[in-house]
Amino acid sequence: MSLVIETKDLWRVYSSRTNTNGIPALRGVDLNVEAGSFVALKGRSGSGKTTLLNCLAGLDKPTSGEAIVLGHDLMQMSDDELTRWRREQIGLVFQSFGLLPTLSAYENIELLLRIKGDEYEPRHQRALECLEIVGLSRWRDHRPYEMSGGQQQRVAIARALANHAQLILADEPTGELDSKTTRELLTFFRELVESQHITMLMVSHDPLVDQYVHQVLTLKDGVIENHN
Repeated sequence: MSLVIETKDLWRVYSSRTNTNGIPALRGVDLNVEAGSFVALKGRSGSGKTTLLNCLAGLDKPTSGEAIVLGHDLMQMSDDELTRWRREQIGLVFQSFGLLPTLSAYENIELLLRIKGDEYEPRHQRALECLEIVGLSRWRDHRPYEMSGGQQQRVAIARALANHAQLILADEPTGELDSKTTRELLTFFRELVESQHITMLMVSHDPLVDQYVHQVLTLKDGVIENHN
């Protein structure tokens, strides 16, 4: 079994003026995510889902425990190392799409590769390739406001794939979409995981998600409660 994500007794405790021991958002999370799997992370608001995702993305620093992602021990990495690693090895997708409104679909993807430092020709080709993967080649010159919510989220996915990411972390990626578009996007996610041989961990409240993922994990009060 090849693990893309492995956490052991992972805690994230936020400091508090009213509680000297702090407020724990994660309380000893043990998590294994296999390569090539599409996994949903569910739970009520305040259960720690986004905190866990941010810790796995190196956006937040766990208080204690182990977090091994793509073979890297995140607890031992500096902020600069985490930024470089995040830019080069993982893809992030958010509910709000996060696209720059003045840029076209192509430019939103190409900009990430420019920031990464790629030369023009390879980043140009990769941006076009990613648009083709998500089925939006004909929309390359359209700006976000000229596209539907589902199309915007596909551009966000294309951008997440641009750095050849083997792991995509998504926070409520269907949260702003209607049920029909959500079904279409979840079908696309499942096909993407299988055709591109990537791993996807997705935070979601949506009950539709259960029909499309390989595994559902439930987080309750900062602890993973069950594995389905």
